[in-house]
Formats: sequence, structure tokens, C-alpha cells
Amino acid sequence: MSFWEMITWPFAKLMVWLYNLTGSYGWAIILFALVVNLVLTPFMAKSKKSMMRQTRLQPKISELQRRHEGNPQKLNEEMQKLYREEGVNPMSGCLWSLIPFPILIALYSVIRQPLSRMMFVASEFVNTLQEFFVEKGLYTVASGRASAYSEIELTKILHENWDLVQTGLADKLDPNLLNVDFSFIGLNLGDQPQWNFFMNGNWTWAAIGLFLIPFVSAALSWASMKVSTMINPPAAAGNDQAQAMSKSMNMVMPLMSIWICFIMPAAMGIYWIANSVFGMARDYLLTKKYRKQLDIEEAERAALRSEREKELEEKRLETERLKAEGKTEVNVNTSKKKLQASEKQKQEERRAALERADRAARRERLGVKENEIPASQVGNRRYARGRAYVPDRFTNPESAAEATEAAAQESEGAASIDESVAEELVETAVETAEAVTELEEAAATETEQE
Repeated sequence: MSFWEMITWPFAKLMVWLYNLTGSYGWAIILFALVVNLVLTPFMAKSKKSMMRQTRLQPKISELQRRHEGNPQKLNEEMQKLYREEGVNPMSGCLWSLIPFPILIALYSVIRQPLSRMMFVASEFVNTLQEFFVEKGLYTVASGRASAYSEIELTKILHENWDLVQTGLADKLDPNLLNVDFSFIGLNLGDQPQWNFFMNGNWTWAAIGLFLIPFVSAALSWASMKVSTMINPPAAAGNDQAQAMSKSMNMVMPLMSIWICFIMPAAMGIYWIANSVFGMARDYLLTKKYRKQLDIEEAERAALRSEREKELEEKRLETERLKAEGKTEVNVNTSKKKLQASEKQKQEERRAALERADRAARRERLGVKENEIPASQVGNRRYARGRAYVPDRFTNPESAAEATEAAAQESEGAASIDESVAEELVETAVETAEAVTELEEAAATETEQE
């Protein structure tokens, strides 16, 4: 047994079992699609849940893309962090969705070669059967592309001449040989649909039904994707590229199914139709199930986040209260060098506070009004960091846009240089003059007393 025969073996055995169970090749194909969908449901459920989670994360991803535009490295880091926090694997939704394609290829092999790949009849008997039909004038050996479906043609002739084969090849019969009838609702599922059937004047149901199969398959394929989009609307309002790609796929896939169904036996079209119907039902049920689960998970995460923020706020307030009361504990593990540095910093902060208070008093005494210093000021340049600079734009992204616009409007038309620096120089000169005057008066008083 070859490697490919080992892969197709379970699908072939399932097809044979379903055919023996129903006695109908068409119903065997439909039930085969049902079994495949049931087997794949756990895998597709994993893919569905991951895709729904990613859809719900799209607003946050769009916000990250807006905030880190032009910085792909930072954007990638933030997106990976978001995926970790939400427990989402962006690749899991794609990998599981690829599973049906190998199954489709294996099924095509089973349908195309019913003798060697479905019944596992020995190749020697296939040749013997072909020679027998040629000798009886029932079959003409095909060549080129027509030979691709030669086993289907042999199986049709075998069904029509089953008794003849049983007697004519009694001593050479293969034990795996099966009498397969391709007929289903008046159609021969071993035939290919013909788009130009009407040119031959063949207006029978057998020809018309085969012609309709590719279009029914395309319509259901389009409906399946449409239903999936309706029950899972894209949350990315600004992701035009993804929406355009999704729209293109909704058009290309049905057209591809029409082309594939016209070049393959009608049995593949029946499988495609059944698979679309079962897929729509599965997608609806999984969406309904996981929508409730994700709503509950989001509510639980929001509650935990709120509780964590509440605890942090309580700790912060408690720490501030203890600091105000001077009851904060000193870390005994802190080195002497660190303690000295901390004490030095505290002294500098106290000295700076006293200087600010003294300067404010002098300004008030001299009648100098202190200008409000914007957060963007560096030195005497009021808007060194930008006229729309907002210091907490990353920690408070919700209000960043509004605060940025307000800062831009407030700074519009304002001077870019802080003139208070010049005022401080004037203030220093005045204070120096007053000090000199006081010294001169004191010297004059001492002179008079002498």
C-alpha cells in the first residue's frame, strides 16, 4: 500500500460503509459530509472561538495602531502584550481552518478512482476488467485528459453488466469488488456537468440537474460566508484593507466552486453543497455558544480589573496617609548609601520648596504676576515639546485625543518664549538695588552716630 493509499484508506472505508448502509451513492456522499463536519467540530470550535476573540480585540488593536503609527517595533510589542493578557493566539484561528482542504483532496481521489482508491481492488484486476469490457465492445480506452476518470466509467459499466462480469471473470474476481450505482435523484453523480448541454437538445432532468449543481454549490458557498459575516460583524471600523479582502473572498470562492464543479464529477458538487449546509448550521451554533461564553469572560475580566484597580488605589491612599502622619516604615534592607541619597534628595526638595515659597512671596510683594507654565515648556521655550503636548497621553489614552485638541487650541497664537524669565532678571535686579540701598542707609546712620 502506497503512502497516498494509506491517507485515503479511512475515507474510502467510510464511503464503502455508508454506501452499504444506505444503498445510495448520493446519500453516502451527504452522510460523509456530515461525519466529516462532526469530526472537525472540536477543531473548528477552537478556530471559531479564537477568531471571535480577535474580532472583539479589533477596537483595541486599532487604537494601538493609531497610537504607535510609524513605530512598528513598539506596535508589535504592544500587540503581543495585548494577546498575552487576553489569552489569544492569532495563528490558531488560521491553522484549524485549513484542515478541510486535505480531506477534500482525499475525497476527490476516492471519487475519481472508485475501483483502486475506494474499493482497493488490485491494479491487475482493474486492467483485467478493462480488457474484458474492451473485448465485449462495452468500453473504448480513453487517452489524454479523458483518461482521468476512466475508473468511474469502468464502474458504471460494471454496475450495468454486473451479472456478465460475475460469470465471465468468475475465476479472477477481486474480493473487494463492489457493485456501485452512481444514480441519485435521477442524476448520474459519476458524470461531469456540461455547460453546453442545451446545444445538443438534451433537455432531460439528468442534464439540467447536473448543470444546476455548480450554481447551487456557489450560491450556498456565498450564503455560508454571508451568514458568517452577519453573525460575526467585523469590529474593525478603520481596517479597510481587511474588509476589502473579505469582500473579495466572498466573490472569488463561489466563482471557484462553479469552475471546480464543472471540471469534476457531480459527486464533488453534492459534497460541496452538503458541506456548506452543515457548515452554516455549525457556524450558527458555535457563534451562539461562544458569544455567551465570551460575554461572561469579558465581564469577569472587567470585574477583576476593577477590583485590582480598587486595591491599588486603596494602597496608594493608605501610603499617602502614613506618609502624612510620618508612620511609614523604613526598609531595613536599604543600604547606607541609598539612605544617604534619599535623605539628600529630601533636603533638596525641602530647600527647593522654601525657595519657591520665598520667590512667590517676593513676586507678590513686587506685584509681579506669575505666568502659568505649560507642560510642554523647556527652559524659556514654552512649546519645546509641541503646542499639542499632553503629558499623560499614554497613561490616559481615553481622554488623550480631547486633551490634545484642547492644548492645541489653548496654545494657538500664544508667544513661544516665556517672558517670565526676563521678569525674574528684573526682580533680581530690583532686589539687589534694594539691598544696596539698605546697606548705604545703614552706613550713613553709623556715620552720623559717630
